[in-house]
Amino acid sequence: MEQEEKKETAPCCEQEEYHEDRVAAVKEDLPADEVLYDLAELFKMFADSTRVKILYALFESELCVCDIARVLDLTQSAVSHQLRILKGGKLVKYRREGKTVFYSLADDHVRSIINQGMDHISE
Repeated sequence: MEQEEKKETAPCCEQEEYHEDRVAAVKEDLPADEVLYDLAELFKMFADSTRVKILYALFESELCVCDIARVLDLTQSAVSHQLRILKGGKLVKYRREGKTVFYSLADDHVRSIINQGMDHISE
């Protein structure tokens, strides 16, 4: 614990006053903790490969649970569970047609996140 305190109090740069302006500017622009928490929760949605597969499948077409299960070779129960999480994260939306429920990406932001992620890993 003593080492942790030393790390916090020991200067890391010779020109501390030079960095004070930068620190103040960043602190001023830093979003509220609640906003950053929500952002972290959003990215958690992408931390599960099954959810990413579902999103990628919906990137291509609107699908029902049965179709998603067949495309990804998963049980309908597994797909339904993940869709519930994705709906809670506002990443997918649904519409009812008779007894069938069709799922699609919630909006173009989700499409952009997937595209940017694919671009990033392809570099």
